Amino acid sequence: MSIVRKAVITAAGRGTRQFPATRSIQKEMLPLVDRDGVTKPTIQIIIEECLASGIEDICIVVSPGGAKPFKDHFSRLRDDERKIFKGKEWALAQADTLRRIEERITYVEQATPEGYGHAVYQAKDFVGDEPFLLLLGDHVYISNSKKRCAQQVMDTYAVTKCAVSAVQQTPDDHLHLFGTVKGTRLGQGDPPIYDVEQIMEKPSIDFAAEHLQTPGVKRGYYLCFFGMHVFPPSLFDCLAHHIDNNIREKGEIQLTSSQEMLRSQERYVAVETSGERLDMGVPLGYIETQTALALSGIDRTEVLATLLRQVAKSAAKEPFGQV
Repeated sequence: MSIVRKAVITAAGRGTRQFPATRSIQKEMLPLVDRDGVTKPTIQIIIEECLASGIEDICIVVSPGGAKPFKDHFSRLRDDERKIFKGKEWALAQADTLRRIEERITYVEQATPEGYGHAVYQAKDFVGDEPFLLLLGDHVYISNSKKRCAQQVMDTYAVTKCAVSAVQQTPDDHLHLFGTVKGTRLGQGDPPIYDVEQIMEKPSIDFAAEHLQTPGVKRGYYLCFFGMHVFPPSLFDCLAHHIDNNIREKGEIQLTSSQEMLRSQERYVAVETSGERLDMGVPLGYIETQTALALSGIDRTEVLATLLRQVAKSAAKEPFGQV
């Protein structure tokens, strides 16, 4: 099939890097003011990215009992809640959005925390024999083009009909944060698409310099994962191989190992996505995510003016160091 109808979002982590806020709230439920000026939990922003790109059904992978906060949020308004929002048409419209989203969601549990690849495997029955879009539950995406980031990746799959990973050119001092690929560029089309020749999870700078340089990518930069993929269902065979044979890295079943196995068996491409990946799962990333959303939203002018005032006040109190 060349049409991607299903998406899988992993949200089974504990969110320890956002403690103590995540002691009482799921990391993916932390609120952000979206580009439309509406305050939403992070997971809703990610789901809306999927739906706006043409996804029809969504599977959220959660920890045991972890579906409850999501189900509570995406549930229909009770009668007493409707009374509270009486006359507030914008709120009732948002409630209708939640109801429509609720109808699209399936939840599956990852019984034990055994790694990202293990979490993805729990969605096998949901996916069935179809291709699927995979996203992280703590990454927000902002496109630099008219197409959503997810749509860019899905469009590439529609053309290549094989596994597609979104990538961005990333400086070598960030390699410890991302999976990295080496590839050969296909033609001179836009966006750039690469036939993937090797995949490595968080390589060292020395290893990347020797093995992962992609011709045409500027010196000191590498093609690193954007946190968004479209996979054929055959990925689950690779995941099953690693799970059944207890093949782990750092004690966990990693997705990257199965991606490399899939690449060795089938065609696999990467597409340079036009947009930003923002990790709200860490404190500084959370601040950056909110700032980026605000500066690309409907209140951009007011937000920019506010930021400039705050910067001026801060500089007046204490000069900035080197930025």
